[in-house]
Amino acid sequence: MERTLIENIDKSIGKKVRICGFASIIRDQGSIKFLVIRDISGTIQAVIQKENTKAQKIAKSLTLESVIEIEGTVKEEKQAPCGVEVNIENLSVLSEAELELPIPVVGKGQGETDLSKRQDWRFLDLRKPERSLIFKVWTAMEQAFREYWTENRYIEIHSPKFMSTPSESGAELFEVKYFDRKAFLAQSPQFYKQMAMASGFERVFEVGPVFRANPSFTSRHDTEFTGYDMEIAYIESHQDVMEEEQKAIAYMLTQIKEKFGEDIKKYYDREIVVPSLPFPHVTMKQAKEILAKLKVPSEKDGDLSPAEERKLCEYIKEKENHEFVFVTEYPIDVRPFYHMRIEDNPKLTKSFDLLWNGLEITTGAQREHRYDILVSQAKEKGVKLEPIQFYLNFFKYGCPPHGGLGAGPSRMLMKIFNVENVREVTYLYRGIKRLSP
Repeated sequence: MERTLIENIDKSIGKKVRICGFASIIRDQGSIKFLVIRDISGTIQAVIQKENTKAQKIAKSLTLESVIEIEGTVKEEKQAPCGVEVNIENLSVLSEAELELPIPVVGKGQGETDLSKRQDWRFLDLRKPERSLIFKVWTAMEQAFREYWTENRYIEIHSPKFMSTPSESGAELFEVKYFDRKAFLAQSPQFYKQMAMASGFERVFEVGPVFRANPSFTSRHDTEFTGYDMEIAYIESHQDVMEEEQKAIAYMLTQIKEKFGEDIKKYYDREIVVPSLPFPHVTMKQAKEILAKLKVPSEKDGDLSPAEERKLCEYIKEKENHEFVFVTEYPIDVRPFYHMRIEDNPKLTKSFDLLWNGLEITTGAQREHRYDILVSQAKEKGVKLEPIQFYLNFFKYGCPPHGGLGAGPSRMLMKIFNVENVREVTYLYRGIKRLSP
């Protein structure tokens, strides 16, 4: 008999079905036993009548979270959680679970098990419907972005993750032995996105791993994560990149709200809001002025601390009723050498960050595509030219004006579900002290 997913059970009233899943709840009511079975699509109550002695015997020694298979007839039952239940005729144990679970899967609140312990037993933690929902939403989120990109003539690229020279400035590098020399794990596909611009691709995107040797223990940092990157040519300024991103995000959130809005509200009490266009935006100078009036301490000129990001977003939400805000015109000392500078104020860059409800989810900019200026800016930043000559060559033979961004889907998921820690929305988190499972 073909397996029936639990979400389709209500279509089989009066019919015999075969269901496979985990034994989520086991209740012994004396002569009658009730099982709640869970598969990826939902849960269903099943009952074993007292005359079914074979199934009764199996159920007597059944342990929670064992994988079972049942065959039985579906019937309407108003007192059952879903209004239907299955009268079990045959019960088989496909894989028996040990009696004591290292962490609870059912019947315990989200905060009752320490996060670190849940990470140790992540495969059990992910059995909870509210956890698997995260990755169903991630799937839909990525599908929505891909739909937007492909329908708007983007080309997908897959750039190498071994690099001979760092792709970003700074010391957050993983160095690895590469045969007779050293290599670095890619911090971003930045150089190769720009190579695609020099190749005439005009619009590209990439979904791939990113590695950052970040020594931070914060709730929003990790050492390996998935990155969403895009780059577009023939732009007039970074504003064109911002406009493109806000359209993609609005499209994505429309899809998420339609497909999973009710489940997100049920499990996380988060109402998904499809943002209006255009997103609000302020310059870094304006952001600092706003924060000064709010008496929020400034930790660094030309950049925003996490506390400043939160307060700025609270201000925008109150003033404009919007969850997003672009912060633009970062100074050159906090941006890489390849960011284009503003013509009438060369101490500032044509760059931006996108904040969502207090969290930075995107960094982007217009890139400098003019070879001589790019070389000059690299020298000014103290970047050695020889290791990046392959990159500089992209701009020696004609390259369109272009810009792009890098976005963090795990941080987007933090905001979609309104959770405070990136570990909650990462399948298997990697950090300074976390290299397993």
